[in-house]
Amino acid sequence: MNGISHRQYKILSDHMEIYDFLIEIYAKDWCNGVPAPFLEYALSSSWMSLAYTHRYRIWSDKGRIVAFCFSENPVTDAYFSLRPGYEFLAEEMIEYASKHLPNMNNEQRFVLFGNQTALINSAKKLGFEKCDSYFGLIHEFDKDLCYRLPKGFRFVEQGSMSVEKSNECCWKGFDHEAKEGTWNGDAEHDYHLLQAPHATPEYEVAIENENGEYVCFAGMWWTPQNNLAYMEPLCTVPKYRKIGLAAAALSEMYRIMKPLGASHMTGGSNLFYERIGFKPMIEFTYWKKP
Repeated sequence: MNGISHRQYKILSDHMEIYDFLIEIYAKDWCNGVPAPFLEYALSSSWMSLAYTHRYRIWSDKGRIVAFCFSENPVTDAYFSLRPGYEFLAEEMIEYASKHLPNMNNEQRFVLFGNQTALINSAKKLGFEKCDSYFGLIHEFDKDLCYRLPKGFRFVEQGSMSVEKSNECCWKGFDHEAKEGTWNGDAEHDYHLLQAPHATPEYEVAIENENGEYVCFAGMWWTPQNNLAYMEPLCTVPKYRKIGLAAAALSEMYRIMKPLGASHMTGGSNLFYERIGFKPMIEFTYWKKP
């Protein structure tokens, strides 16, 4: 196609340009692909393998990025970002990903969002079939989120967050302690994460008990260009679950982010989010070859 070129992604030189591209094409239902913090959070996290980033591909129209495909975690999950008006590239993107993105043990899946019609049709044409789906939830800030903090707990003051305590909270909150044992005290990967170019740890929310232990933690990647409060991650230490801490943490986050201009906040797919007022917005669909 005249004017369209492609190249392999170079993580050290292309990240900022890709970040800006994802900002430009962002849509609340992710119909053009993931929001910018989704990729940066992954690339900066210890759970993400960087061994295959050289396989990611960028398409440009006379120097302007119009399409991008990449994998996340697991590395066999492929994602696609496509600028509106360039749907004719969908088939080429799907073919490239099928041949060149990771596919160990035939586990490759394409993660396509509900309104990525051109990409979905191209995946079907190439023999992919839908194998799973679910909805990610969003809270619209035109509706209040005002769950109170239970007695005996307090919010950690903004600007005084302990990286070590938040790391230990996440270790327990994502059930690593039950499966892998006591946290070893190494918080280096969290300090590394905080150096991500667009990290906004100043908007994180943590709740501590009367002993000063962090028992609930919510991260925030504020994306003002899209009025997006990208919440990631959220966890509660097992012994403190189901008493309202997570709802209170998200309510505090709502209180902080709304005055900054946030119009919506991401959540997960857990029914917990629906119970506190989040609405289904982002349809994740998964596609595999039989």
